Amino acid sequence: MDLSDHTTLRVAACDLNGQMRGKRVPSSYADKLDRGAVRMPLSVLNVDIFGADIEGSPLVFETGDADGILRPTDRGAVPMPWLDGAPPLLPMVMHHDDGAPFDGDPRHALEAVLKTYADRGWRVIAATELEFTLVDDSGNALAPVKDPRTGRPLETPEILSITQLDAFDGFLNALYEGCTAMGIPAQTATCESGIGQFEVTLHHQDALRAADDTWLFKALIKGLARQHGFAATFMAKPFAEDAGNGMHLHFSVLDQDGRNIFDNGTEDGADMLRTAVAGCLAAMPDSTLIFAPHASSYARLVPGAHAPTGAGWAYDNRTAALRIPGGPPAARRIEHRVAGGDINPYLIFAAILGAALVGVEDDMTPPAPITGNAYAHDLPQLAADWATAIDRFEASTIMPRILPAGLIRNLVMTKRQELRLLANHPDDSQWRVYLDTV
Repeated sequence: MDLSDHTTLRVAACDLNGQMRGKRVPSSYADKLDRGAVRMPLSVLNVDIFGADIEGSPLVFETGDADGILRPTDRGAVPMPWLDGAPPLLPMVMHHDDGAPFDGDPRHALEAVLKTYADRGWRVIAATELEFTLVDDSGNALAPVKDPRTGRPLETPEILSITQLDAFDGFLNALYEGCTAMGIPAQTATCESGIGQFEVTLHHQDALRAADDTWLFKALIKGLARQHGFAATFMAKPFAEDAGNGMHLHFSVLDQDGRNIFDNGTEDGADMLRTAVAGCLAAMPDSTLIFAPHASSYARLVPGAHAPTGAGWAYDNRTAALRIPGGPPAARRIEHRVAGGDINPYLIFAAILGAALVGVEDDMTPPAPITGNAYAHDLPQLAADWATAIDRFEASTIMPRILPAGLIRNLVMTKRQELRLLANHPDDSQWRVYLDTV
């Protein structure tokens, strides 16, 4: 993309809640961005869901609210198709003045995890499946989206309905065009089990690029929905009695010769698959805060609601938290099915891939795979509520092996502040906080 064609540019990094934080700058900055032309307080990547500073954070008054330096990622500039004539966006990451990565930047956390794979000569290939719900937020209460053909609110879920896809043809066409323009490899789009709920799958690719795509895709979906007269949300549970939104992460690992280390030519997969599974299971309860980071996230994590609540695994079983999909052995992979759609993509990738590597490093052995309904098994349980998830994450002995200490501290402080502030928001008004932010 020729940045000289634009008067200004947007530069933005990802905060702990997955929000874009940055600035609009003259296009003359383009040639000097990698030399630290844009500075921003380190604390900006550690604000709460309302965009406010964290009380007591050492990043604010204790250090004089010191600046960091934003530098471009290797992604390069991308257009923002939901804004007519908008200047492009340059994804950035935060560094200290001496060039060291800021450990509160979630993208750096993922990069650090992937480096541990690279040190072994391995490369992670990943893909995401993202569910979102189209809604009408024009009234005092969140309501189902209106059918563009009739103007009447949708009333039924229409699982895998082609007719409903056709009803939102204009929006979906714009989505695929936007993905092409932004370099996001969108694959299938389907109607899901919630009213106005859709799922889009992204293609398998290098894990860092897949995380970048997931972050940008969420912004694209929300922006395009507004352009088409409704809203799109990745809230984990937009409507109490309807299906929740999940985000599934698929991953495999290639060795230096390009061979899948999870494949041994059989349906069961290699021993390395099982050690990775064991690591993911071991870290799962302590990682609940990453998978369910908000007050409204826990309405989705209930038994029988198609969202896993116990740390179990299985072959080709969608009730399990970890599913090993069928298909050719060469494509053997792990599907992690716990996270809600309201997550920070970089933190999800880092937590899951880091846990898998802990399993490999410690040569862990998983329990036997489950069969049948996972909810009927006696499994280690995820944290049942937000406060418990925060406590477990903070006290965990496995999370410091995966995420930097500074990020763990910052996330705990952020979520404790949000927990306190959201206590004053009735459940039926929390959608106002989360609709556009997650």
